[in-house]
Amino acid sequence: MEELSYYEILDVSRTADKAEIKKAYRKMAKKYHPDKNPGDQEAEKMFKLCNEAYQCLSDDHQRSIYDRYGKDGLQGMGGGSRASSAGFDDLGAIFEEMFSGFGGGRSRRRNPTDMDKYPLDMNIEMSISFNEAVFGCEKDIEYSYKDACSDCKGTGAKDGKLSTCKQCSGQGQVYMKQGFMTFSQTCPACHGLGTATAQKCSTCKGSSYKEIKETISIKIPKGIDNGNRLRVSGKGNIGKSGRRGDLYVTFSVQPDKHFIRDNNDVYIEIPVFFTQAIKGDTLTIPSLTGELALKLDVGTRDKQRFAFRGEGVEDVHGHGRGDLIAVIDLQYPKKLNAQQLELLDKLQESFGVESKPHESVLDSAIDKMKSWFK
Repeated sequence: MEELSYYEILDVSRTADKAEIKKAYRKMAKKYHPDKNPGDQEAEKMFKLCNEAYQCLSDDHQRSIYDRYGKDGLQGMGGGSRASSAGFDDLGAIFEEMFSGFGGGRSRRRNPTDMDKYPLDMNIEMSISFNEAVFGCEKDIEYSYKDACSDCKGTGAKDGKLSTCKQCSGQGQVYMKQGFMTFSQTCPACHGLGTATAQKCSTCKGSSYKEIKETISIKIPKGIDNGNRLRVSGKGNIGKSGRRGDLYVTFSVQPDKHFIRDNNDVYIEIPVFFTQAIKGDTLTIPSLTGELALKLDVGTRDKQRFAFRGEGVEDVHGHGRGDLIAVIDLQYPKKLNAQQLELLDKLQESFGVESKPHESVLDSAIDKMKSWFK
């Protein structure tokens, strides 16, 4: 594959001015950015080439050399495109504009003193039985939530007095330069707050909150399933401003001894003796709401399924009900006495040729096999 020129990479003409080059770079960088193309190695390669092309073409000196001698002419400048501090600042400004929410405007940092040290929404897990999930119920929950310490105003610092974080100079972010790229990450010292605690609050020991136990009652709807979440509004953690988040309850449903659930369908295995299957008997089987009559087909097969429409679980969102599916588990006797063998022989004889379906198939196979050794 022929190597693309820097102009082709950014899709601009050789006479493009700096404004056109900058505009083209923004477009291409957005298109190929790794965050928008996770796992796409080709996009990652193009993203690097876009940065390389822009770093060169945005610098008058480098562009002049590139126009006359191509990439080979740039090798003497340190193994490729040389990155000036002005170039870094320009790239940093472009990335800040492009990727601060992809919204076209700069995002404003919140005042650190207004930010909570913990999320207001919280999650707890609850285990419920199979029947509680199917039919719904009301349960009491005892849990602990966080409430901002009033003595330190939720800062964790004595009298609420904070100083500027020395590691990030109050920015909440630390920046690193690698080649021609600038990377940022949340400050590990202040966790993005931009502030530091001079002296810990004696009331909360610097945690910024106190924990309060509470018991609430919740109504669990019919049809709740494993992994489903229920939101309890206004029962989460309380922040500095007094605003309270939500409590999310994630459910774990215990298995049942007889019924197996798959979404809104319920399966039950029905043991059937071979004579019942042969005759096509009618059996009484359990369901979620009572008893059902299961009419077997004459000669019912092992693992054959019989569906009862609308006898499954009610959808948690009110979209109808699933089915109850009875799966046949064919049972055979482990031993036969002389009388039973005699009866079976008589039964087999009564079917005549029909009782020996293998003969018509296997006789021809045996004859063919014999011919191999003649």
